[in-house]
Amino acid sequence: MSANGFGAGRIVLPEIDSTNAEGFRRAASLPGPTWILAGLQTAGRGRRARPWSSPFGNFYGTLVLKPAEPPETVALRSFAAALALRDACVALTGLPGAFQLKWPNDVLLNGGKLAGILLESAGLGQANPVLCIGIGVNLIAAPDPSLVEPGATPPVSLLAETGLRVTPEAFLDALAPAYELWEEAFFTHGFAPLRAEWLAHAARLGEVITARTGQQTREGVFETIDEQGNLILRMAEARVAIPAAEVFF
Repeated sequence: MSANGFGAGRIVLPEIDSTNAEGFRRAASLPGPTWILAGLQTAGRGRRARPWSSPFGNFYGTLVLKPAEPPETVALRSFAAALALRDACVALTGLPGAFQLKWPNDVLLNGGKLAGILLESAGLGQANPVLCIGIGVNLIAAPDPSLVEPGATPPVSLLAETGLRVTPEAFLDALAPAYELWEEAFFTHGFAPLRAEWLAHAARLGEVITARTGQQTREGVFETIDEQGNLILRMAEARVAIPAAEVFF
């Protein structure tokens, strides 16, 4: 167990509707941080409630936490999760140059989307806060590219790109300690070390990207992320901080 008392437990289930949903159902009875891992999800979700393709053999996991910080601080754990995902992938493959981080919460392998993160919370700042950090990783299969949004980063799988077959349990064996190290850094030093490491592996940093928020589309140079995790986009007319958007290359 680390200095901040993290020491996450683990629950493995053969099948569930959604690991995040199960996390909320079990949260009150959990003694501390806990990973929930499912062999299959029947109702997995991505960002904006999009269905998440869930074939058997891919990774479907949720880390359930009960954080005491304000909501804006809690949300920064998406960067801890992204860094831990990248670290786990590098440890398993030995290919540090193959993995990059796409703002706000994707992990890329050879330029394609390998993994996504979905943070959902309830009661933050109240007596019984719950944060579910949902993680999906295409270990053996990726969704059909025709099923993703036009212009979105094409999905890839670890198996197809590297030839490496990793079980969900083995992936969690690498991911759980990697996340604990970043949680420890966040607990001890705040967001600064996470921000620096995330930027060191950021996809398309310094290049022109497109950020879409609802009906608004902005194009500019991806300059950095700020101390709140916002995307900083340098446009012709202004430098804009964007707290949430879909990013396209």
